[in-house]
Amino acid sequence: MTRLFPWIQTAPLALVLAVFLLVPVGMLVVVSFYDYDAFSLIPAFVLTNYQELFTSPVTWQTYLKTIYFAGITWAVTLGIGFWIAYHLAFVVQNATLRMVLFILCTVPFWTSNLIRMIAWVPFLGRNGILNSTLIGMGAIEQPLEFLLFSDFSVILAFVHLYTLFMVVPIFNTMMRIDRRLLEAARDAGAGFWQTLWCVILPLTKPGIGIGSIFVVVLVMGDFATVRLMSGGQSASVGLMISNQYGAMQYPAAAANAVGLLLMVLLVVAAMLRIVDIRREL
Repeated sequence: MTRLFPWIQTAPLALVLAVFLLVPVGMLVVVSFYDYDAFSLIPAFVLTNYQELFTSPVTWQTYLKTIYFAGITWAVTLGIGFWIAYHLAFVVQNATLRMVLFILCTVPFWTSNLIRMIAWVPFLGRNGILNSTLIGMGAIEQPLEFLLFSDFSVILAFVHLYTLFMVVPIFNTMMRIDRRLLEAARDAGAGFWQTLWCVILPLTKPGIGIGSIFVVVLVMGDFATVRLMSGGQSASVGLMISNQYGAMQYPAAAANAVGLLLMVLLVVAAMLRIVDIRREL
């Protein structure tokens, strides 16, 4: 009975994972091999959906575009999130002030993603606040067209939506760093950048890894942001799946979902090979 006790403890969680994760993924894989017409699904084992996935230039461009969005968003959120976390963890000494500033970082999350995205439209539009201000200041003569309904606006919205997912794990990791290590580095003659590079950054890698996984996974699966902020000018795998689902092309959508899942798993596996996040779990 003693040997069976750990298995009994883990059985409920294993059951939940099997019902709500493994079974849906298995059904997704099965449907991805189905055939279909304009009106119905046709249970069969065909490779048509995967042939289109791997041979269509449009599909490849869409996947590359998704990786592009994820890569740029990851780099920007990492740059912003790291310095926000550093400021909160090491510059702000008062615990109450640190907590207040951290809560202020979460204020945008008190509203829905859709509202936060729509808020950019009157600001970035051709006759929006930013263009009107720049023209009034004499900085530009014509409105900047790239600000809205472009890749720029999509990435800007992603950064706005997901920076906090980078800030929180990095901040949590930095707060665990023993301050005596920083004092030892300064006593040894290390400057700011040397201490940052040789002490803080290596000890912050687990938090960076967790934040990177959050941001990359969320961006790769997002479709509403791309649809709204690009004005139909850009595409992503998530948006392509959404469009196929709306057109009742369920097997094709399932095949692309499997492709997206594999791509995300490969990216996450590569991150886990670089950074060991077990200390943070």
